[in-house]
Amino acid sequence: MVELRKAILASLTILCSLLVPFTLLVPFIMECKVSVKASTTTWTVDDDGPADFHTIQEAINSASSGDRIFVRAGIYHEHVAVDKSLTLVGENRDSTIIDGNGTGSVISIKADSVCIESFTVNKSGTSASEYDSGIFVERSSGNNISHNTITNNYYGISLYSSIGNTVSDNTISNNYDGIRLYSSSIGNTVSDNTISNNEYGISLYSSIGNTVSDNTISNNEYGISLYSSIGNTVSDNTISNNDYGIILFDSSNNLVFHNNFINNTQQQAYSYNSVNLWDNGVEGNYWSNYTGVDLNNDGIGDTPHVIDTRNQDKNPLKGMYSDFIITSEGENYCVLIICNSTISGFRFETGLETGNKIIRFNATGKDDTVGFCRVGIPIELMNYPYILLIDAEEIAPTLLDISNETYSYLYFTYVHTTYTISIISSKTLYLYYELIDKYTKLKDDLYNLNETYHDLLNNYSILLDDYGQLQENYSELNNTYNDHLADYSKNVNNIRNLMYIFAASTAIFIITTIYLSKYAHTNKNKVFGDAQKKRTL
Repeated sequence: MVELRKAILASLTILCSLLVPFTLLVPFIMECKVSVKASTTTWTVDDDGPADFHTIQEAINSASSGDRIFVRAGIYHEHVAVDKSLTLVGENRDSTIIDGNGTGSVISIKADSVCIESFTVNKSGTSASEYDSGIFVERSSGNNISHNTITNNYYGISLYSSIGNTVSDNTISNNYDGIRLYSSSIGNTVSDNTISNNEYGISLYSSIGNTVSDNTISNNEYGISLYSSIGNTVSDNTISNNDYGIILFDSSNNLVFHNNFINNTQQQAYSYNSVNLWDNGVEGNYWSNYTGVDLNNDGIGDTPHVIDTRNQDKNPLKGMYSDFIITSEGENYCVLIICNSTISGFRFETGLETGNKIIRFNATGKDDTVGFCRVGIPIELMNYPYILLIDAEEIAPTLLDISNETYSYLYFTYVHTTYTISIISSKTLYLYYELIDKYTKLKDDLYNLNETYHDLLNNYSILLDDYGQLQENYSELNNTYNDHLADYSKNVNNIRNLMYIFAASTAIFIITTIYLSKYAHTNKNKVFGDAQKKRTL
């Protein structure tokens, strides 16, 4: 972990040191104003026939920025220096030849927005220190070098301190370096080139943030080489039958994925003092010498492919990686395929009557072995349910759990022979499934309604039982109340009678008391009177 941090720190230091000149250059680039002409002039060059010019350099010298120079077939023994924004187009890449006679660079570009297309460029000088190249791009940006044959040079195509250039669809062979980027960073793209029989196929020196993709690189000593280069992306390349597939010296934080490393004889990959990413988190590279298994059947090896202790492809592919561009309704879509079969005849169709969208391709492999395909389909291209046909037989693919809102990933297997595989996105099936879903939902709603009805019936029965119980309780309570009321009335009568008796008794007691008092008083007076009489007498 400490070593990893040191490597990352060193890489970031290099990045900063390389980006400082670029950041100083950006304001200058942004402030530059390019004058645009109202119309473009096309000049014609022919070495031995009627034309505007007989040499390419004469045409360049006379042309204005934005002009187009068309070069007829022929052999032009000259060194071409392009110092303004021009488009140079050869009549035919095989027969329109610029020959450097074994000295210097054949084409030198020191201007922005230059296009070089459809030439054979050969026989530069052999001085590495002078950057002798078939095409040498120096301190410029926005150039496009495409559809050329570059052969028998020291450096085939060399970019020095240049940004944002495109090198694509070239055939590059028998050079020392096929394509070389030196101190060239930020947005250079090297793609779709066929590179063979060079010492180095593609080399990056002290370069940052470039893309190397979709190239076929074979029979070189070194397929791809990175030296003191960071933050580059190397993807979708087929790198086969080289001595070394890819080598990285003091180059970290590069992303290497979706490449096919096939039968590179010395080493598929070699890393020195470098720590890089060898997969995109889901898919890595195909390694022809990988021996791991795929027990969960998703097209990805279950164990990492080890390059060294600090570099591992954690998601090695069990089949070769291919991507195919489909254009539909003005939009481009990329279909991703990992397959251990040989794929050919890839095509995209739309059903005239049904509107179904169909992907078809042929898959061939050794008879009686097991083949598989893992196909990533853009949702925006084909968003209806899939029907999978192998020849005319329908099989059920597995929808992998990595599928998301952008891609659906299908996995399926078959016994090898030669098949036509069709993946159909069926709107009819979608409508059928939609109808089934609605029917199922309606059925579920009906079932739930029925359950609710039965629950209500049960609740109603319970309520009836509770009501009957309440009535019984009420009757018992009413009877008890009446009994208590009768007892109360009886008690009231008894109390009233007792009160009558008490009142009568009280009255009798009072009358008796009064009577006895009066009687006693009368007798007392009588006795007293008799006594008086006696004393008187």
